[in-house]
Amino acid sequence: MIVPRWEWRTFGEDFGAAEDAFAALEAERVMESDELYLLAEESDASVKIRDALMDVKHLEEVDDDGLEQWVPVMKGSFPIAAADVAAVLGVLRVAATALERDVYSLDDLVDEVMRPNDALLAVEVHKRRSRYTIGGCMAELSEVRTDKGSTRTIAVEFEDPARVLETVRSLGLAAHANVCMARGLKTLVGFGTTRYAAIDVGTNSVKLHVGDRHADGTWSTVADRAVVTRLGEGLQAGGSLALEPMQRTTEAIAEMADESRRAGAVAIVAVGTAGLRAAANSTAFVDAAEARAGVRVEIILGEEEGRLAYLAATSGLRLARGSLCVFDTGGGSSQFTFGRGGEVDEQFSVPVGAARLTERFGLAGTVSDEALAGALEGIAAELDSLTDRPSPDQLVGMGGAVTNLAAVEHELATYDPDVVHGTRLDRAEVDRQIELYRTRTADERRAVVGLQPNRAEVILAGACVVRTVLTKLGCESLVVSDRGLRHGLIADRFALGPPVG
Repeated sequence: MIVPRWEWRTFGEDFGAAEDAFAALEAERVMESDELYLLAEESDASVKIRDALMDVKHLEEVDDDGLEQWVPVMKGSFPIAAADVAAVLGVLRVAATALERDVYSLDDLVDEVMRPNDALLAVEVHKRRSRYTIGGCMAELSEVRTDKGSTRTIAVEFEDPARVLETVRSLGLAAHANVCMARGLKTLVGFGTTRYAAIDVGTNSVKLHVGDRHADGTWSTVADRAVVTRLGEGLQAGGSLALEPMQRTTEAIAEMADESRRAGAVAIVAVGTAGLRAAANSTAFVDAAEARAGVRVEIILGEEEGRLAYLAATSGLRLARGSLCVFDTGGGSSQFTFGRGGEVDEQFSVPVGAARLTERFGLAGTVSDEALAGALEGIAAELDSLTDRPSPDQLVGMGGAVTNLAAVEHELATYDPDVVHGTRLDRAEVDRQIELYRTRTADERRAVVGLQPNRAEVILAGACVVRTVLTKLGCESLVVSDRGLRHGLIADRFALGPPVG
């Protein structure tokens, strides 16, 4: 009787501390083999031929920790019957066309079934596997080569999932994505759909985007959400991040990283923006986040932030020809990128963000006309770099302030990105909302339909930034992009897949 095993596997070039753990042991067995994997766009089932034997495993279950239980469903020598070929196609989630033979040799299977079907791919793989026993589990460190590239993979297997998880943690690999062999091979050779995740750690909020990259280069959304953590709360120029906001933000990053791994993302990228650029203790935060979430937050320059936002906007909206300005207003800074079509002419970042302005001008609650005028004057001075610029043919705004203004305009009790994306927001509507928020406390603002409750304190400042940008650039309206830095980031970093070897 075969007892199903729970498996954890990851791919990469360098496995950190795990490398030392394996190096300290003598391999119990070293094996080299040439195998043929049958891959499918819509399935991650394990279908391979080794030593002229067809070996098929089906994913039976995934537990709460993301461990996978694979069950053998076929093992036989060639030639194989047409019924078995149909069964293999079923496991690969491909409709079985009329099979013309009663039995199939391996060459028949590849030439007549695999190659004519664009949803299938046969990949020759050479493996060098070094097997160990660690924590009572079978552990393998393997080198994998194909004609499209090479990579390395570690697998840990055992009947008891708790012991597998304990062994993975003892090797320092808990932060690595659990990726089955078929999915790892598809990523390596650039076949089918691959899932990635991007995390944007902003001054006011943390945003997650999980997306599928399809074989034709297009993307589709799997998950997209944000949580307000106010990382920059109380942060002054040259100052330090406070302990409580750091803890809130670290927990949010960890939750998003875990969600991404459970969803099957093969790689996660995370970046930090203005708040982390400004903080004196940003390195300590990055180290703490990595220890807690297993993700290293890369602090990017404002210009890079603007470039990625521009990429997100230009790839996500049908924009008219001509000059274009994309601006992204966040909690700690705003990024401006000027260009035409896909070409960037100029980009810069200014330390003007809703969280900072709220604290500076006291905009979290009701505000007098005089105080509002003073805030607008101060914001205009901060955005002096926009003065006397020619008006762009198209202005695109993104970020939490802009999307919340659009959601309030549409009175969206439940946020709908498809409604928000492409909304045209004009000066009159921005002015209406500025007055709406100016005359209300934070609690009263939370009752406004469409406004994210956690943005109640900072929405007035964000609206004032939007109003000032419109005035400075001589525009009567802007187009709202629901896409943001995280969308540009995931497309930019994973356009051709991650470096896996």
